[in-house]
Amino acid sequence: MSYSIPFPLDDGFLRRECPACERQFKWHHGPTDQHPDDAADPDVYWCPYCGETALPDQWWTAEQAEYAAASLAGPALREMVDELRQSVGQSSFLKISVSGDEPEPPSALHEPTDMTAVQPPCHPWEPIKIAEDWSGPIRCLICGRQFAVE
Repeated sequence: MSYSIPFPLDDGFLRRECPACERQFKWHHGPTDQHPDDAADPDVYWCPYCGETALPDQWWTAEQAEYAAASLAGPALREMVDELRQSVGQSSFLKISVSGDEPEPPSALHEPTDMTAVQPPCHPWEPIKIAEDWSGPIRCLICGRQFAVE
């Protein structure tokens, strides 16, 4: 079974955190109008700050990971109980009873409208938002090419 967990966006941007330097930035969630039809999704993404790469599923913030785990706790518990009941089946000598409260769903995350939006010259269809106080060069998420913010 698969579950979908909604995360709040800032004008289409999703907050991310580099697994290497732990700095946060935002990448655009979904295609922009400039996205070429033949552009493939990358196998890895580059951190705009430190230049390290990681797989697409390794950029969650701690808050997002905690929210996802808390959001899945109730559905996962229900699924385990259902599977246990099905595996035992009807039996005259064994009876299963489950009691207890299901975990409450977490409060929704809030995404502030912050950071400065920039477009890399090499892949303008992949805009990012970086920390407002960042003054160094940044890298393109797709190819890692450095560029200056003007």
